[in-house]
Amino acid sequence: MSRGFSRVVLVGNLGRDPEMRYSQNGTPITNFSIAVNRRRRGLDGNYQDETDWYRISLFRQHAENAAEWLKKGNKVLVEGQLQIRTYTGQDGVERTSVDVNADTFMNLTARDDAGDGGYRAPAGEGRQDQGSYGGGQSRPAPQTRDEDIDDLDDVPF
Repeated sequence: MSRGFSRVVLVGNLGRDPEMRYSQNGTPITNFSIAVNRRRRGLDGNYQDETDWYRISLFRQHAENAAEWLKKGNKVLVEGQLQIRTYTGQDGVERTSVDVNADTFMNLTARDDAGDGGYRAPAGEGRQDQGSYGGGQSRPAPQTRDEDIDDLDDVPF
C-alpha cells in the first residue's frame, strides 16, 4: 500500500502570543495561530485582501524556543505536517480547523524590530541575524560597500 505525504510551509504573522503547556508525560507543547495574508483580483477587477488562519503546534525543544522568542505580531516561517479537522462549536455549527504540527519554525522578525528591547548593532558593526529557532544561531550579516557593486547586473537577485 502506498503512503501519502503531507507537508506545508507557511509564512505569516502571529495572531496571539504563544501558549506553552505540558502533556501528561511532561512534553512541552506550544500553540499559537498565524495569519497568512494574500492579495488577489476579484471578479470586479479590484484587488481584495484575504487572510487564512492556521493553528500551529510545536513540541519539545521547539516548543520551548517558540514560547521564549515569539510574540504576537511576529512574522514567522513554520514548516510541518498539515492536519484538517472538523468539530462542532458551542453554538452547534460545524467548523473546520486547519492545523499544522510543526517540525521547525524561524522567527523572521528581528528582535529590535519587535520593540522588545532586542539586540541593536553599534554603528559600523554588522547586524546580527537571529537565525532559526529564535536566536539560537547568530551570524553577522555580510558586509558590502556601495563601490563593490559597479552595475545592477552584478546584483545576485
